[in-house]
Amino acid sequence: MGEIETFNRSLFLLINAGSDTPHGVILLAIGIAKGLIFLLPVLLLGFWLWGHRGERRLVLKATLITVIALVVSQVIGAVWPHPRPFMIGLGHTWMLHAPDSSFPSDHMTVFGCIGLTLLLDGLSGWGLIILLTGLSVAWARVFLGVHFPLDMVGGMVVSFLVYSGFSPIWRRIGQPFTGLAERCYRSLMAVPIRAGWLRG
Repeated sequence: MGEIETFNRSLFLLINAGSDTPHGVILLAIGIAKGLIFLLPVLLLGFWLWGHRGERRLVLKATLITVIALVVSQVIGAVWPHPRPFMIGLGHTWMLHAPDSSFPSDHMTVFGCIGLTLLLDGLSGWGLIILLTGLSVAWARVFLGVHFPLDMVGGMVVSFLVYSGFSPIWRRIGQPFTGLAERCYRSLMAVPIRAGWLRG
């Protein structure tokens, strides 16, 4: 076992909840680990339905970056499968999870992609909030024993690399792609837009 893996496991054991952890803390961590990610599509949908064109362009960019990064994460997991802590009998596990590859973390990849896109492309306040929320999710998933700390670092690295690689492409295609998406949206949602419920 290499030095990095030794460090990864040692840090995991420092964060992982022990057998004497209060039940209420475990329940809170499960809520954070499982629930907070569902706020992201709600937020993006809100930006799309009631935001201006610049916000809609960011929604589309963040969504595409997230999809690409998740595909990259799946490829990494298939090429270099890394066991989760409970698969090697390390620490305590407080949440059910499939015994698949842990690296990089899909949850952190999603938070990283959306957070970085908003932070670096004009909605810095929201981007910072999302990244800080992602940090709490990262803590919870390690605390509950389903991820190693470096899985979270890996998710952020994948997010940053995909963001950096895709941004030059988006500068060329973002405007026409957003225009096409808006035309489809206005056609499908014409009635609530005319009623003033949604932004056209």
